[in-house]
Amino acid sequence: MTATAGSATALETRPVNPGRTEGGRYGLPSLVLASTLAALLLAATPARAQRALLSTDVAADTARQTYGPHRRHFRHLYLAYMPVLGQPAGPGADLRPWSSAEMVLGLREKLRLTPVLAIGADARYVYLRYALAQHADKVLPDAALHHREALALHRGDLEGWARLRFGRQGNTVGRYLDVSGWGGWVAATAHHTEDEPNSARAKRVKTTETGLPYLRRWAYGAGARLGSQRLVLTARYRLSDTFRGPAAGLYPELPRWTVGLEIGVL
Repeated sequence: MTATAGSATALETRPVNPGRTEGGRYGLPSLVLASTLAALLLAATPARAQRALLSTDVAADTARQTYGPHRRHFRHLYLAYMPVLGQPAGPGADLRPWSSAEMVLGLREKLRLTPVLAIGADARYVYLRYALAQHADKVLPDAALHHREALALHRGDLEGWARLRFGRQGNTVGRYLDVSGWGGWVAATAHHTEDEPNSARAKRVKTTETGLPYLRRWAYGAGARLGSQRLVLTARYRLSDTFRGPAAGLYPELPRWTVGLEIGVL
């Protein structure tokens, strides 16, 4: 493309160094995070470059195309916020509502089988936070009370699903119902606490314990989605238990439902 005379602006490109530290070295967590985000963005690039300009009947297109929201193949990124629904199975591990939730970044691939039926798969990163309420009968993970306290899990999920589409049949995502099964690996765990110190040297004292041995490393469950274009109401039910070993008998099982809103991007 030839630039016009009135828009001759020099553009300077500089290398981007994600994860570079002051000493000139690269932190491994920063490189892993940057690589993961770059891979998701590159995988979703066709969805951005081939947006549908008209919501028309696919059969009426003059040229046969296979990629698009209601064509044979489609791929896109999505974000979701899903609060944990309910309370634990017993006393001693009460949660703070709305602060206990999943935050999700995912990539979805769809394969259309018929105008109303499709199948697909998701790959997603899930940050699950259980914000623990501070009561006198607290036992999870111990009886000590804090100003704030939470258990955090970083999980990678794979999910397979089937979709029933209804409504208008133009080249848009449209309205649909998904049913799914998923499984995930908990890559990292942490116990965060925050307290108010007795001295004037600091306003808050924060501690973090990682590699929690009492949390199960594998999770699996089922889910459902009701969507309209880019907005989706999502619910997932965890079939696996939260705790393992002796902790499974010591701590009450945490809520299994997460329900929230998903937004498609790119």
